[in-house]
Amino acid sequence: MKQNQFSRRTNHIAREKLASILTNNISDPALEMIAITDVYVSVDKSLMIVYVSCDSAQYDEVMCAFERAKGRLRRLLGRALTWRTTPELVFRIDTTIDEAQAISRALTNVPPSMRAREDAEVEAAATTNAETAAAASGDLGDVTEAAGSTAASDVNAR
Repeated sequence: MKQNQFSRRTNHIAREKLASILTNNISDPALEMIAITDVYVSVDKSLMIVYVSCDSAQYDEVMCAFERAKGRLRRLLGRALTWRTTPELVFRIDTTIDEAQAISRALTNVPPSMRAREDAEVEAAATTNAETAAAASGDLGDVTEAAGSTAASDVNAR
């Protein structure tokens, strides 16, 4: 969805109001340990997509709890927002945290055979870079010495 200043502000206000309603007015135990990660409100404010994050073992339970509370949430949200229309609520599970944890686990559980090969490649590249840098600095030293002697001879010639 295209975002501009108005839509970002609308999304932010809707997110704050929904979070307040969830913490103060809804007493479902399945909805206690959730976090609203993002909210998108359509331009005509008829639809609100709410992304929530929770424990991966509770995805189904949380979605069922939101389906049960959807009517009450919409009514309370309509009173809190004071918009002309009350948006229809669509809840979706945000799995980015779980995906990030899976990537982190994959990176920490690299097989030793891959580590040894990568370490050897990194070490070889570092050695090659060091040799190249040393050769370049040695060449530059010769160039600066030659330039210095040429400049000295120019001064003596005058």
